[in-house]
Amino acid sequence: MDALTLGPIKSLSGEVRLPGSKSISNRALLLAALARGRTRILNLLDSEDTELMRRALDALSIAVTQDGDAWVVAGGSGPLVTDGRRAELNLGLAGTAMRPLVAVLTLGNGEFVLDGTPRMRERPIGPLVDALRALGADLDYAATAGYPPVRIRAGGLAGGEAEIDGSLSSQFLTSVLLAAPLAQRPVTLRVRGGLVSKPYIDITLDLMSRFGAVVHHVGHQRFEVANEGYRSPGECLVEGDASSATYFLAAGAIAGRGVCVEGVGAASIQGDAAFADVLEAMGARVERSATSVAVKPAPLSGIDADLNHIPDAAMTVAVLALFAKGVTRIGNIANWRVKETDRLAAMAQELRKLGAKVEEGPDYLAIEPPAALRPATIETYGDHRMAMCLSLAALGGVPVTIKDPGCVAKTFPDYFEKFTTLIDG
Repeated sequence: MDALTLGPIKSLSGEVRLPGSKSISNRALLLAALARGRTRILNLLDSEDTELMRRALDALSIAVTQDGDAWVVAGGSGPLVTDGRRAELNLGLAGTAMRPLVAVLTLGNGEFVLDGTPRMRERPIGPLVDALRALGADLDYAATAGYPPVRIRAGGLAGGEAEIDGSLSSQFLTSVLLAAPLAQRPVTLRVRGGLVSKPYIDITLDLMSRFGAVVHHVGHQRFEVANEGYRSPGECLVEGDASSATYFLAAGAIAGRGVCVEGVGAASIQGDAAFADVLEAMGARVERSATSVAVKPAPLSGIDADLNHIPDAAMTVAVLALFAKGVTRIGNIANWRVKETDRLAAMAQELRKLGAKVEEGPDYLAIEPPAALRPATIETYGDHRMAMCLSLAALGGVPVTIKDPGCVAKTFPDYFEKFTTLIDG
């Protein structure tokens, strides 16, 4: 389907059960592959990004099979590859597959080239490569310095101490942390330049702990990792995707009788669960349980907030600003520029089509809603989150056409089906 027209929609109401978290799913798959013993993963997200990880593991002779509602990973006794093989892996646009695999494939023996889409070749990976080299890895770039494709001549990761730049993406630190328990010596990592998206590091640490790794850190600035490997917990449950929850919760805040999402709540380990706090700050009525969040409409007001800790959810806040009184300013989101597209430029462009006044800064957006939204055809730039969050504009009394709606398959293949089933007016 080239385009999908939505609305105008008066309201969305009802309950949604969330698919599994992408961030947790791909971490769980990789850890299960690295761990001693067999792992059953429950509620694993079935999407393009997780399929790319599964395909990569299959190419590396790690068996990932489906058993009823669970996915089963046979696991092993250490590094993914120890037989000196050669492999070329295409990871598409999946940063949660590309970057961790670059790190863990240094652990064994073999030669590998990891590549992706043209946009993936524009997303920096230099800080990760630099840190791995400092720990004894042999890897370089197959084309442009600092960007994929990456060529790895694996012979084990020596370990020791390294610095890593945390200012562009938390995935660089996550990737080295995931590999560190299988290094030849303990690993100490020091973060340079600040650390964006800290909650994603907490997800990494939580999953590593479930698989038996020993990690100590001081203020997310210095990490000490024992080289004691991983062991399977036997079963690993993936909680619902908190980023995906934001679209439905925002809809509940705009119009209708309220929306409840099941599968993520106050007990969540995901940073984007804090989106519920942002909704409250804007005036919505929010109720939480350990595993669910419900939101009902109320008059919304603009906010001025640093949303560096929840960059994906911040995109939903940008669209919610269309329905809030006054200006909404979303700050400290420079890393939007190195995502699936330049999300700062893309979001500013699409919100202006809908009639908003938007100031785009180097690391912020300031959004003033129009008196009335304008019908618009939304470019998604191949970015799943642009498609999903801008679908909410159809609640503003105008039809909205989403181009390339199929791009949501990256993380939420049936998003529009779930969205439209909640329409009650």
